[in-house]
This record gives sequence, C-alpha cells and structure tokens, in this order.
Amino acid sequence: MSAQQRSQPKRIKVEVPPDLEPTYANLAVISHSPSEVVIDFARIMPNKPNARVCARIILTPLNAKLLLQALQQNLSRYEARYGEIRLPSPEDDLARQFFEGIKPPDPDT
Repeated sequence: MSAQQRSQPKRIKVEVPPDLEPTYANLAVISHSPSEVVIDFARIMPNKPNARVCARIILTPLNAKLLLQALQQNLSRYEARYGEIRLPSPEDDLARQFFEGIKPPDPDT
C-alpha cells in the first residue's frame, strides 16, 4: 500500500432506512460520566411544564468532541451561505424567545 493510499480518508457509506421517521427536537440535555457523553433530545411545547425526550444518544468523549467540531464546521458554512444565526441575549425571557423566535431589533430604538 502506498503512502498516498494510507493518507486518503476512508469513505463510509451511510444508509438511512427508508422507514426511519425524522424526530424533531427543540431542547437538548447533555450529561456525562468519565467514559460517556449522553445527549437527550426533547420536545417542549408552549404552556406545558414538561419536556418529552424523543431520542437519547450516547457517545464516547472523543466522538462527542468530533461531533462538536463537525457541528461548528457545518454551522460556519451555514452562516456563510444564509447569514449569522443570532442567539437571544441573556436579558431576554428564554421561554418567550424559544417559542416566538428572535425578532429583529426595532429600528426606531
């Protein structure tokens, strides 16, 4: 095997089962142990006190860090194409922001 063949990343064919149902989540709760990072994806509805977990993903710390890196790269590409993703300010009511979305600042203020 040549050095060039060893240095090329391996391609992985990812298959999505045709009957796989997409799951929407608008909340994530992240916890960890020394050997695992657990991400619970949940949905919370307006005026409801509880969030319902719809998926739990368990990763090694290494894979969690690689996921973080991949998300950062993809969000950078997203923002380069569609514009900056604006986060709510700490003063804003998070629940209101969560369900009403972030509104552009009033140009008269």
